[in-house]
Amino acid sequence: MYRLISIIMGYAFGNILTACIVTKKHNGSSPFEIGSGNPGMANVMAQCGFRPGICVLAGDLIKTLIPCLLCRFVIFPGETGMLACLYAGLGVVLGHNYPIWHGFKGGKGVSTSCAAMFCIHPLWGIAAMLVGMFVVFGTKYLSIGAAFIPVAFIPAAWYYAGKEGAIVYAVLSLAMLLAHRKDFVRIRHGQEEKIDVPMLIKKKLSKQAK
Repeated sequence: MYRLISIIMGYAFGNILTACIVTKKHNGSSPFEIGSGNPGMANVMAQCGFRPGICVLAGDLIKTLIPCLLCRFVIFPGETGMLACLYAGLGVVLGHNYPIWHGFKGGKGVSTSCAAMFCIHPLWGIAAMLVGMFVVFGTKYLSIGAAFIPVAFIPAAWYYAGKEGAIVYAVLSLAMLLAHRKDFVRIRHGQEEKIDVPMLIKKKLSKQAK
């Protein structure tokens, strides 16, 4: 029963698309109608600016932390707490990617997946994010790096929550792949834009230095 409750609770929070709230307040638009149409930090930041993008990121992190931490430490403390947290995180990602109020068409779940991993184990979560970052540095494709993040966390999920925890993160990895499937098709056909993140950071720092 705790599995179902955790997933439902996470899904309910995941349905809160922060990007819709931020863009509505910023310029009266919807994130589905601007840029790439993705209700995530990257699209909002590219179309509305740095501050709105950070607000979206903060909101997505908060909506993940609340159900995950509540399930782990308050609602299901003890032995089931870790798995409850895993299922709540899965629910948030599914709610974010497939919100019921928007015809099950939502975001890609990168921020929510990262926040869920952080709730399970902060150090392992950061390590998985670093794996994704270095994959982006190497391939110059954000979607490939994003796909590696939950995969890199599977060993940690197995260690802290057993085989069932690993299965949950295998499902999360599949959800990430499905969310980026169009990007992978464009990569295959050489149509996806490459992003040199270290170079962008270097340019940003040089501008600030001036």
